[in-house]
Amino acid sequence: MTDTTIRDLRSSSDPRPRVVTLGTAGGPRWWSGVDAGKRSGIATAVLVGDRAYLVDAGHGVGRQLNLAGIPISSLRAVFLTHLHSDHTVDLASLAIFGMFALAEGQDPIRIIGPGDRAALPPVAPRAVVPPSPVFPEQPTPGTAAMFHRLMAAHATDLNDRVLDALRPSPLDHFLAEDIRIPESAGYHPNDNPTPDGMQPFEIYADDLVTVTATLVRHPPIAPAFAFRFDTAHGSATISGDTAPCENLVRLARGTDLLLHEAIDFDWVHRTYAGGGPTAQASIDHHTKSHTSPEQAVDIANAAGAGALALHHLVPGTAPRSVWDSAAARCHGTFIVPDDLDVLPFGAPATVAPHRKVSAS
Repeated sequence: MTDTTIRDLRSSSDPRPRVVTLGTAGGPRWWSGVDAGKRSGIATAVLVGDRAYLVDAGHGVGRQLNLAGIPISSLRAVFLTHLHSDHTVDLASLAIFGMFALAEGQDPIRIIGPGDRAALPPVAPRAVVPPSPVFPEQPTPGTAAMFHRLMAAHATDLNDRVLDALRPSPLDHFLAEDIRIPESAGYHPNDNPTPDGMQPFEIYADDLVTVTATLVRHPPIAPAFAFRFDTAHGSATISGDTAPCENLVRLARGTDLLLHEAIDFDWVHRTYAGGGPTAQASIDHHTKSHTSPEQAVDIANAAGAGALALHHLVPGTAPRSVWDSAAARCHGTFIVPDDLDVLPFGAPATVAPHRKVSAS
């Protein structure tokens, strides 16, 4: 397969939907050591026709969109799987820098993500002295409140540009909203964060794509979502951060492409071995909240996914052999994409070995 630029793939005459893996590293860290910097923070673009849909806004998302040749003006919506910082840290820069590339009168770009948790998570049982929450006056803001606070933090800059340079406000170009979980699901942030048997529900639709969501298992954060993008030519499903979860299998049933998180649990135990309560709590968190490469393959097989791509890789500098070790058990195509790889999905194209986007 020959290399191609993203602009070729985004041609209006090419009906194939495709994913661009803008950033493939997980975790709230700047990964150091061998291969440091090769993987940007987690962010994924779904391209359908001349439109782009962004899932998560990890570190470097604006730069990666630029390198991929995906203009901000092509974005229709940004979807946040959950509100951990590695998935949201560059949301402010996306809005504040991105507004300069948007035309007056263009429809606002929707930012769609989890609502207010409405309850603090329980304190880890390993705590010797229970810690106090930060910002107790509003300790669990949802997407809409978080975005408002981010813009408020930059009010000095924004007002300089609005008043002196007659620039627009990002609030004119971006519309943040919270996902409403159906009451029938029985969701509760502490008692039932991932209801068994939950049916996927629609959170967005236009004439090119329908996006459905389900709750996945990523304690203690709640809600945490996976998203599925259905188009006329195929579907792609993005797991978000999750431990193995039947809700995700249900959402991904028959999908052409499943992008699933993966963590190296051996790295977790090596990194935190012999530590005190904080280290042990970190081990507890990772093991109850994430998925090994082998478990991700099992999920893809159970869902009957046509292809599995591992991303949100932790650590972000792990050698490729850590992830490839699970390939033999995968029933479909197995992919470990790099940043800026293009993954076509569905008919008429089939998912092929990934190829790099040419920066243009």
